[in-house]
Amino acid sequence: MSTIPPGTIVVDASALAADASTLDLLARLQLAAARIGRRLLLRCVSDDLERLIDFAGLADVLRVEPRRKAEEGEQSCGVEEEGHLTDPAA
Repeated sequence: MSTIPPGTIVVDASALAADASTLDLLARLQLAAARIGRRLLLRCVSDDLERLIDFAGLADVLRVEPRRKAEEGEQSCGVEEEGHLTDPAA
């Protein structure tokens, strides 16, 4: 897992549509974050949204977390591995 720089706001973008409204929202979030000395890091970005960010020329502004290859039996993003509880809930 990569190290996240201090002051970074991580956004799970897995449910975001690849459209102009999403680009507008993310650009506004980045602008608001910059005003308080922070930066956004987009995690779990779809291929379509990443291509749209590049096409719009916003790749230097809207940083996308580099993808890592999922290990066997693991989903690449969004869902954590299922575990077993040792004690049942009361």
